[in-house]
Amino acid sequence: MALKEYRPGTAFPGVIARTADESSPAWPSPRRAKAGMPNVLFIVLDDTGYGHLGCYGSPIRTPAIDRLAAGGLRFSNFHTTALCSPTRACILTGRNHHSNGLACITEASTGYPGYNGYTPFENGFLSEILQVKGFGTYAVGKWHLTPAEQTSAAGPFDRWPLGRGFERYYGFLGGDTHQYYPDLVEDNHAVAPPRTPEEGYHLTVDLVDKAIELVADSKQLAPDKPFFLYFCTGAMHAPHHVPRPWADKYRGAFDDGWDAYRQSVHHRQLQLGLLPTGSRLSAHDPDVPGWGSLSADERRVCARMMEVFAGFLEHTDDQIGRLLGFLEHAGLLEDTLVVLLSDNGASAEGGPTGSVNESKFFNNVPESLQDNLAALDELGGPRHYNHYPWGWAWAGNTPFRRWKRETYRGGISDPLILHWPNGVKARGEIRDQYAHAIDLVPTVLDLLGLEPPTHVRGVAQSPIEGVSFAHALDDAQAPTRHVTQYFEMFGHRSLYHDGWKAVCPVPGPSFKESGLGFGQMRMTAEKLRELDADGWELYRVEADPAETRDLGQQHPERLQELIALWYVEAGRYRVLPLDSTGTERLAQERPALTRGRERYVYYPDTAPVPENVAVRVLNRPHCITALVTIPPGGALGVLLRQGGIAGGFSLFFK
Repeated sequence: MALKEYRPGTAFPGVIARTADESSPAWPSPRRAKAGMPNVLFIVLDDTGYGHLGCYGSPIRTPAIDRLAAGGLRFSNFHTTALCSPTRACILTGRNHHSNGLACITEASTGYPGYNGYTPFENGFLSEILQVKGFGTYAVGKWHLTPAEQTSAAGPFDRWPLGRGFERYYGFLGGDTHQYYPDLVEDNHAVAPPRTPEEGYHLTVDLVDKAIELVADSKQLAPDKPFFLYFCTGAMHAPHHVPRPWADKYRGAFDDGWDAYRQSVHHRQLQLGLLPTGSRLSAHDPDVPGWGSLSADERRVCARMMEVFAGFLEHTDDQIGRLLGFLEHAGLLEDTLVVLLSDNGASAEGGPTGSVNESKFFNNVPESLQDNLAALDELGGPRHYNHYPWGWAWAGNTPFRRWKRETYRGGISDPLILHWPNGVKARGEIRDQYAHAIDLVPTVLDLLGLEPPTHVRGVAQSPIEGVSFAHALDDAQAPTRHVTQYFEMFGHRSLYHDGWKAVCPVPGPSFKESGLGFGQMRMTAEKLRELDADGWELYRVEADPAETRDLGQQHPERLQELIALWYVEAGRYRVLPLDSTGTERLAQERPALTRGRERYVYYPDTAPVPENVAVRVLNRPHCITALVTIPPGGALGVLLRQGGIAGGFSLFFK
């Protein structure tokens, strides 16, 4: 006999008498997905440029990702925000990054609505929407969406993954982590890695293990329950950590340098149809030295750093292939909507020479060629926090200009692959419709036949700001529906509108041309007036995707129209006030549970304390007192430490 059910919150439809034999039961209906719903898998790579994947013209081998592209669609005109936290908020909410309060990374938030790092609950996450619709919801890997001052064991936890609609979480909350000794969190608490590097531990392998476990746990018990898996690698963000055999596969592959890489990849992209026929490669970046101008030792270091990066990417692809292989073996891949993308362009945060310790770049500490040479054979291992030189970032963004943190296309144009054999007929095709990270949520909802909810967890929802591109999946000639899109990152601005793009680079088209480094220009009211009068460039990106010909002089009226439209969009999406400062934002004071304290007491056997809420001893006098009991035979070990191989301190007995 079928059970009588009713929707929670509605009237009980059974009968309640004085005794059970006279009564008739009814049960609150459990959440069930609509019949036929596919699974949804987002795979988000970090700091992976347009010219890094094999199916986008790269010589780096990515067979698993290439297979997704061959069985689905590649997008040649997809855009992000130029930075990780902002893009990830767009991916999950369908709203612009300033609308999400994430103009920048969470650690660099400021006290303005578009910048404070607090994504409003009016901007519901896709996980929150799908959970209510009966999906299992799992987040694995990088998060970077919680205010930095709220990432400790003291909470609050409402902006952790489990507070935003994910039922399970395993990964790291910050922007990057050591791939061999990561700062891991499971659900709402810190955990230690299950193995050591000596036992074969690597974060990407661990993340795939956990992703498979979560899906398998659910499917073996409820095979008809669909899942939404948000899978975000730590790769390809620095540190570029990979076992040496993977890097050694590319020994000598990059000895010709970044100039040759760009020429080769651009040629291949034209052959693949990713670029308009005859479109030009962007000019040599003034900040990047010509490969031939480097000394033999400099070329040796730079080439090895790229070999390590390439091995790291192939290793990451191999693990993605393992996840996809599990889904295929379980009979799930054909009806799983897979969306693979990167969060921004390739990163120049290794500086002009590359680094064995990325923290040097952020603290303006010069690199030493001799130190880098001495570490060469250990790159990719756990002793270094290595990052390649920005010449390779520039090359990884072929054919575009510049890199992460800037709104030229090198910072904002990224790979996007969509694969769903049961739902999309097209195979191995390219789509050139304009699209942005905010378009993913409305597209997924469109494909699932779901309307955006008016309320999520009782909170009235703001309008979704993205535009579905579902109409273009089986129609290569479908018109672009996303006509206008603003960009802003660290004061670097641009606006796309109907095939045209205006760009206002800050501090200038390059550091060399401006005479200023990243974050060194102050965005005063006077400076903004100067930039708006004479700092904008204009490109017809439909025909000139690499932004090689500035048409501002030929079309001044159109340029003024786009500048004015940028301000309209800025007002609509909370982009103001503009702030061009960089790493100094990290040191700003923010509301926190630990603010104003002068005394900290730490106990043994407690959770690790994240840097953003730990005692601040940098550049200030301090005293550390420890109450210890020393056994008769003496003592050896650490009492207190902060930081890791990239920098920090340790108080220990020896």
